[in-house]
Amino acid sequence: MEQKRVFSGMRPTGRLQLGNLLGALENWVKLQDEYKCIFSVADWHAMTTSYDDPSELKENTMQMVIDWLSAGLDPEKSIIFCQSDVKEHAELHLLFSMFTPLSWLERVPTYKDQIQQLREKNLATYGFLGYPLLQAADILLYRADAVPVGEDQVPHVEMTREIARRFNYLYQTDFFPEPQALLTKIKLLPGIDGRKMSKSYGNTIEMSDSPQEIAKKVNQMVTDPGRIRKTDPGNPEVCTVFAFHQVFNPEGVEGVERACRRGEIGCVQCKKQLIKHLNAYLEPIYEKRKVLEGQRDYIIDLLREGAKQAKEIAVNTMEQVFALVGFKL
Repeated sequence: MEQKRVFSGMRPTGRLQLGNLLGALENWVKLQDEYKCIFSVADWHAMTTSYDDPSELKENTMQMVIDWLSAGLDPEKSIIFCQSDVKEHAELHLLFSMFTPLSWLERVPTYKDQIQQLREKNLATYGFLGYPLLQAADILLYRADAVPVGEDQVPHVEMTREIARRFNYLYQTDFFPEPQALLTKIKLLPGIDGRKMSKSYGNTIEMSDSPQEIAKKVNQMVTDPGRIRKTDPGNPEVCTVFAFHQVFNPEGVEGVERACRRGEIGCVQCKKQLIKHLNAYLEPIYEKRKVLEGQRDYIIDLLREGAKQAKEIAVNTMEQVFALVGFKL
C-alpha cells in the first residue's frame, strides 16, 4: 500500500523561534516516520508581503533550512525544497485562478487580519489576495492526503478541499483528493516580556540562541509583578517563567508551582532552574546547527535534490491536469 503524503511549508523569515519549533517542526519530525513528507520553503509566499525588498530572501532561506535540519528533518526521509525551484506551482495556481470566485478569497479569515497587522505595507495586490489559492496549489500539486496545521490554519485547508471539489466537478474527475487537516496541538509560549512571542516585538528566544544568550533572555523574563520579596507567595498564572517551566520542565513543574505559591523559591532561583532545563532541551539542536553552519554547499545540494524529487511528482500531476482540462491534443 502506497505511503500517504503530507505537505507543509514555511515562509522563509530567517532564524526560527521556539514557537516554530513547538508549533510545527517537532510535529514535522514525528510525521516523517509515518508519512511520505514534502516540506517546502515557501519563498513565493514570502514575496506576497516582501515584494518591495527581497534582499534577505536567500539568507533567510538558508537560516531557516539550517533550523529545520537541526531540529531533525531528514532529507533521506522527506523531500525538502524551495517552492520557486518547481515552476509547476505557478502553473497550477494560474489554472486554479481561472475558476476560483473572488468571494472565496475575500472570506479567508487571515486575509483581513494580515491587512490589519501589516498596515505599513501596501497589500492591495493580487498576490496577497491570492495567496490562499497558491497554498491550495502547493498542496494539491503533490496530491497530499494531509496537511499539518494549527486550528487557525484550518480555513486554508478547507479552501483547498473546496478547490479540489470544484476542479473535480468542472472536469468530471476524481483526480484531486480532498486533503485532511492534521491538527497540531500547539504549545503556546509567551515572549520574554509576557506578550505574544514575535520578532516584531523583539521578545523571542530563537532556536539558534547560544546557552549564554538563553540565560540572558531568561533572566530578562517578566515574573509576578505582585511579588516583592523572595518569601512572598507567588502567582504562577501571571509568570512568564512558569509558562516555560510547563513546557520544558514537565516533570518538575508541580514542585515549582507549589514552591512559588508558598514563597519557598525566589524568582532568581526559579529562572536558574529554567535555564538548566531549557538549555538541556535545546543543546542537541544548537550543537547540530553549529556543524551545519559550515556546510552551506551541502544544504544547497540537498535543496536542489529535493527540488528534483518534487518536480518529478509535480510534472506528472500537471501532465494529467493538462489532459483533463483539454490542453493536450
